[in-house]
Amino acid sequence: MKIFLVGIGGIAMGNLARMLQEIGHDVTGSDENLYPPMSDQLLEWGLSPKKGYHQDNVKEQDLVIIGNAISRGNPEVEQVLNDGIPYMSMSQALNHFFLKDKKVIVVAGTHGKTTTTFMIHHLLKEIGMKPGLFVGGIRKDGHPGFEVGKGDWFVIEGDEYDSAFFDKGSKFLHYKPFYLVLTALDYDHADIFADMEAIRVQFRRLLRLVPSKGTILYWQNSSELSELTKSFKFAPVIPYELNTKSSFLSYKKSGLQWNETQLPIRPNIMGMHNYRNAEAAVRIAKLVAPKKIEEILSALISFPGVKRRQDVRYEDSHSVVIEDFAHHPVAISETVKAVNEYYRGYKVISLFEPRSATSHRNVFQKDFAKCFEGSSLVFITEVFNTKKVSKESKLDVKKICAKTLQSSRALGVYCKNPKDLVLKLKKMLPALKQDKVVILAMSNGAFGGIYKDLIEIAQNRMEK
Repeated sequence: MKIFLVGIGGIAMGNLARMLQEIGHDVTGSDENLYPPMSDQLLEWGLSPKKGYHQDNVKEQDLVIIGNAISRGNPEVEQVLNDGIPYMSMSQALNHFFLKDKKVIVVAGTHGKTTTTFMIHHLLKEIGMKPGLFVGGIRKDGHPGFEVGKGDWFVIEGDEYDSAFFDKGSKFLHYKPFYLVLTALDYDHADIFADMEAIRVQFRRLLRLVPSKGTILYWQNSSELSELTKSFKFAPVIPYELNTKSSFLSYKKSGLQWNETQLPIRPNIMGMHNYRNAEAAVRIAKLVAPKKIEEILSALISFPGVKRRQDVRYEDSHSVVIEDFAHHPVAISETVKAVNEYYRGYKVISLFEPRSATSHRNVFQKDFAKCFEGSSLVFITEVFNTKKVSKESKLDVKKICAKTLQSSRALGVYCKNPKDLVLKLKKMLPALKQDKVVILAMSNGAFGGIYKDLIEIAQNRMEK
């Protein structure tokens, strides 16, 4: 089948293109802007993407898959509609080509989806299974966010964001969960969800898709998830948490332990939120392979972690540079706590770029002033793209910086952009020369490419 992907340059669409190619389809696509690493990866795979959108690109295609960022008025979309060429969203295509005959494990929730999805896939693979995978990230060992897989199981990250201009329900509604993991539920995606209730509606719909022989696993300390699941009676609903009688894992001052033996477990992750993700992953793996719990726990130790999630970019005896994807106040708070706990005795310097569709709006104006607690210094750049939001609804970064000392006991530093941040960090860091420091950079984007500068600052900061 000849398949064309409109918007092939995104990581998820590019990964889907490769999966379709691997199962024998003739695949190509287009994008307005093609950037490394995906542009290089597509060429390496022999997918030869076309730069720019032209109506001739989609002629004579058997199927066109239209990306989330593509809207009406796109010449390829108009050609597809006018010629009656079959089309799907990315989520519909995943369902059609890869999920139909599988038992699907869906990981959904506001935080922790990527790590938990990767972790479940890793555990199942390490105990001898060959599950499929689709997730929006890359493991630290370079394993991509996709695998066609063999056999009965497929593990997929369930995103609540919508699918396409013609498919406005959440992506996860196409994924037919047999086992469903719900990691957390907070307000997010302010660009498409008017309020928390709009998000709840999508999650209620997701619950209804789980069959009676399946299972719903949810984090019990989330009041939203507890309320969401309490009256659902059509499939088993099981809460999870660390340090309970039913937990496989517990966390104490000495670290993470296997409850049954009290033996320490040292996976390549940090923080209570990630240890909860591990608990969920172990429970799902045990549901799939109930007689292999010891092998599952052993496999947890070898999990390499996920890039851009507490990703240590540089470390010496005095300085650490960490990159993290956190961009929601809850995720920032959890990440700062995790870093403080792991690097005891270090001063944490938090850097934040408000870039996501939610974080550049003022819906979390008060929360952002509080979520950096545990940091000694907080550097926040101006909103990434001010054109995308009105003056009235834009996050007031200057006000947040002024209030962090009061709300988070940290000195807030306003920065016009990432370059300004680097200059101000260089000026202020010498005051902490006697201290060990962690420079924690948080953004869901490129953060102006400052990591090279941060590593250089860390390497040179002890020099006279």
